[in-house]
Amino acid sequence: MSAEDLEAYENRLELELYREYRDVAAIFKYAVETERRFYLCNGVDLQVRTEGNDVYYEVTMADAWVWDLYRPGRLIKTAKVLTFRDVSIEEIQHSELRVPEQSR
Repeated sequence: MSAEDLEAYENRLELELYREYRDVAAIFKYAVETERRFYLCNGVDLQVRTEGNDVYYEVTMADAWVWDLYRPGRLIKTAKVLTFRDVSIEEIQHSELRVPEQSR
């Protein structure tokens, strides 16, 4: 496999992943970002843990979808992430309002 073939393959995988994200985003309540991954989920719990002088975060997610290019199954029943880095948790605002199409 040439470098061009590999790049084309990865580009195709990334486009498929984006399309899947676009299709599933509406069914999730939270977006969670860690230094390694991006998740969509319907339940999230963040706990700050200390051990000695170290502080780390324990993020537990339920009913999750993970943005991972090489993961064959992205839907996860539960996921737990431990990290020493920042964690971003946002509640997704789903707009139920639609702009009506104008009839001509």
